[in-house]
Amino acid sequence: MRLLLIEDNLPLRDAISQYLSEAGYLVDVASAGDEGLWAADGGGHDLILLDLMLPKMDGMEILRRLRAKENQVHIIVISARDGLEDRLQALDAGADDYLVKPFPLSEALARVRALLRRNYGKKSPVMRIADLELDPMRRTVQRAGGPVELTALEYRLLEYLFYRAGEVVSRTDIWERVFEDGMGGSSNAVDVYIGYLRKKLNAGDRPDLIHTRRGQGYLLEDPS
Repeated sequence: MRLLLIEDNLPLRDAISQYLSEAGYLVDVASAGDEGLWAADGGGHDLILLDLMLPKMDGMEILRRLRAKENQVHIIVISARDGLEDRLQALDAGADDYLVKPFPLSEALARVRALLRRNYGKKSPVMRIADLELDPMRRTVQRAGGPVELTALEYRLLEYLFYRAGEVVSRTDIWERVFEDGMGGSSNAVDVYIGYLRKKLNAGDRPDLIHTRRGQGYLLEDPS
C-alpha cells in the first residue's frame, strides 16, 4: 500500500512517515500544497494524509480540487483546527476522516488501516428505493431519473441510510458512522443534514422517503 503525506512540519512529517513505513507502508511526502497536489494528481496512492495549513496552497483547496476531478482516493485530514465547523467543512468537501493534532502515531496508523479496509471496488450495484437511485461506484444520486447534486457529507449520509434501508437508525449511530466518531460537537448536526437531504431529494413535491421516528431515529423506505 502506498501513502502520500502532505505536511509542512518537518519533525511531525518525519515521525509520521517513519512510523507508517515501519508498519509496512510505502510513504511519499510533500511539504507544500502545490507539491502535494502535483503528487496526488500523479495517482498511485491508496490514501493521503493531508494537513490543512500548508504553504502555497492550503489543504482545503487540495481536497476540493481532487474531489472535483473525481479522484476518490482515501483522504485523512490532519489539523490542529479542532472546531466542529472545521471538521464538518472538511468532511463535506470530501475528506474520509479528520484527525486533530496532536495525536498518537498509533491512532494515525489505526485510522489508516480502518480506511484501507474499505474495499470500494466491491461496492454494491445501483441501489433503489422507489424512484430514488444511488450508485456507489460513481457516487451519484438520481430521483425520478434526474440528477440530485449532494455535498460529500450529504452523500455519505444518504449512502449509509441506503445500506440500512428498512431499519430505524438512531441519530447517535448516524453521528458515529457518518460524521466520524470522536469529532466532538452535537449529534443535532444529524437533524440539520437530514433536513438538507430532504430539501434536495423532495424537490418538485416528490414524496418523502426519509421518515422520522420520534425518539428513535430515521428510516429510509418506500412509503407506498
